[in-house]
Amino acid sequence: MRFGRRLGLDYGSVRVGVAISDSHGLLATPYATLQLEVAISELVRIVEVEEIIEIVLGLPKHLNGSEGASAGLVRAFAEDLRFCGVPIRFVDERGTTVSAAAQLRQGGRNAKTSKSIIDQATAVIILQGALDAEKSGRLPGEVLT
Repeated sequence: MRFGRRLGLDYGSVRVGVAISDSHGLLATPYATLQLEVAISELVRIVEVEEIIEIVLGLPKHLNGSEGASAGLVRAFAEDLRFCGVPIRFVDERGTTVSAAAQLRQGGRNAKTSKSIIDQATAVIILQGALDAEKSGRLPGEVLT
């Protein structure tokens, strides 16, 4: 397991949900919800302040595994994220928003009135999945080259 904090991101057309891991890469926790128009500059700042070693970015895929227009937007966002200066890892995010909404409902929250929270919860699921995969001995997804 690599030492260092990672960021998990859930890209959306309006907001970006952000989660952060502990330095041992064991646990993902909610961090922030950023408005898209300031997300890149804020993420550059967060990477520096929190000493982030990697960004894990959810990549939306169709059920058959193919990529559509949404995945193209995420890949374009990742290109802008290169300014952060750390590796960017794409991981499949299929089902994460549904899982986050279910967890919020179980916790007594209404997902429709908690949009910024659902973005963070989805980012936590994305990042925790990547951390768990790494703990089992494999690095998930693909790295932006």
